[in-house]
Amino acid sequence: MPKMKTHKATAKRFGVTGSGKVYRVRAWRGHHLQIKSSRRTRRYAGKAMLNPTHAEQVRRLLPYL
Repeated sequence: MPKMKTHKATAKRFGVTGSGKVYRVRAWRGHHLQIKSSRRTRRYAGKAMLNPTHAEQVRRLLPYL
């Protein structure tokens, strides 16, 4: 049986917490932060957890996670 391949684009965008939940980084935090208000940038800070349906799809793309 051959090894399963990891979907590299997915591996760059998602991670797994210690408890096994799949997380992603929030959008709009990339650049041009000076023109965005601090209230707005705080909203984009941190990680966002995926709901179970999407987490299942991500785990299919990342078999060794």
